[in-house]
Amino acid sequence: MYSGWLIYEKKDAVNNQSFIEWFIEEAHLQNMALTLILREEIMIGIKQNSPVIFINRKEAGLPDAAIVRTMDPFLSSHLEACGVSVFNSSHVSRICNNKALTHQYISELSIPMVDMVFYNREQIQEKQPFDYPFIIKEMSGKGGTGVYYIENRKDLQACMVKISHPEIIIQRCNVQLGKDVRVFVVGKEIVGAVLRENKHDFRANFKLGGNASLYHLNDRERDMVKQIMNIFDFGLAGIDFLIGYNGELIFNEIEDVVGSRTLSAVSNINILNKYMHYITANLKRRDFKN
Repeated sequence: MYSGWLIYEKKDAVNNQSFIEWFIEEAHLQNMALTLILREEIMIGIKQNSPVIFINRKEAGLPDAAIVRTMDPFLSSHLEACGVSVFNSSHVSRICNNKALTHQYISELSIPMVDMVFYNREQIQEKQPFDYPFIIKEMSGKGGTGVYYIENRKDLQACMVKISHPEIIIQRCNVQLGKDVRVFVVGKEIVGAVLRENKHDFRANFKLGGNASLYHLNDRERDMVKQIMNIFDFGLAGIDFLIGYNGELIFNEIEDVVGSRTLSAVSNINILNKYMHYITANLKRRDFKN
């Protein structure tokens, strides 16, 4: 039986208890003993010139795999240096948890996206690169947090008080606000897509009061998703698209630590079964090569 760590920050573990139990159950069905490990319990470093991991200050025996459910590319990289198979990889974590880096990567594919400027917070001046209204995003925001709709100078000033991250994106908002499409992928498989709509907020996030329905991708949209999948080695991820005025999908961002609340609400798809099958299949291929 394979061994695995499911790594969460403490606050997120409390809020995702049922999802964690589902993870552990599906892992067991795929012949993996999956253990919840809190990020706060982990300490990493170098011992005798080799990477080492401590849990609760005791040197830890290493698992076959680590499923990292927090945005921590350095931790993921350290686990990989220790020989642990990490899902998602440190490369995916590093790129996809930085919105600017993500857009740099996707821009090479000529997939439609809105115009944007990457700013240091201290560069913000009275005159902005785009006319009002526009969107300001913190580089590492997640789940609709760190995203602000700016209609005027007063909004801008209020936003600057709230923002803590030094790097931001200023982005045009010439799209249908409060509406987007999230595509769930496992490995190279498109598992499903969800249309999220919120009539009371410019952000479509389900947990911010939005509604969700199953969305059927057309051939052109599937091709766009496949282009993105081909340049990343995803385990489980959510690829988000804004919706243009004519209904066209416009790339927005990639969720590395994606949940499945919306997909589970609108379908019977067992995405964690697919994910755990993907992980154990990867471990078997690794063992075969060794």
